[in-house]
Amino acid sequence: FFAGICSALKLTVPSHTIHGIEGQPLHLSVDYNFNATASEIQIIWLFERSQSNPKYLLGSVNQRVVPDLEYQHKFTLMPPNASLRINPLHLNDEGNYIVKVNVRGNGTIAASQKIQVAVDVPVTKPTVHTEPSSGVVEYVGNITLKCIVDRGTRVAYQWMKNGKHLHAGPNYTFS
Repeated sequence: FFAGICSALKLTVPSHTIHGIEGQPLHLSVDYNFNATASEIQIIWLFERSQSNPKYLLGSVNQRVVPDLEYQHKFTLMPPNASLRINPLHLNDEGNYIVKVNVRGNGTIAASQKIQVAVDVPVTKPTVHTEPSSGVVEYVGNITLKCIVDRGTRVAYQWMKNGKHLHAGPNYTFS
């Protein structure tokens, strides 16, 4: 965890990329504390994709939440907690989430932090096609097995025979 200190306001967010699963809720955990008397606490959440301006998602002043109406059913904030809930998570929610906290007492102290979010898509069940489709080749010719998955991020393939990993050699080639 990484803490940003801005004149007695400490804002703590995860320092690593947060991985969420497409279609599932995601919780972005934020802690803040300060050693001043506060008449007003403001929390603001913004979202930015690379090469685009940050978009306002929602914010709060004291306990009152002000959502952007476009996103009001997707993002949840429960002040005084500054953590954000995204539900459901979509692929285009991948990017940086910026949280800013302003505390007004005799002066105003502010701090902001960035949380990087990556969205993972679960791998679908693979289908295997054989060529020739008869699948029976005895002593002559080759058989080609093609494995296909429809969806998924970071897909890796591993062929096995009788529970043991197959490696390239005179009998097997992989592409």
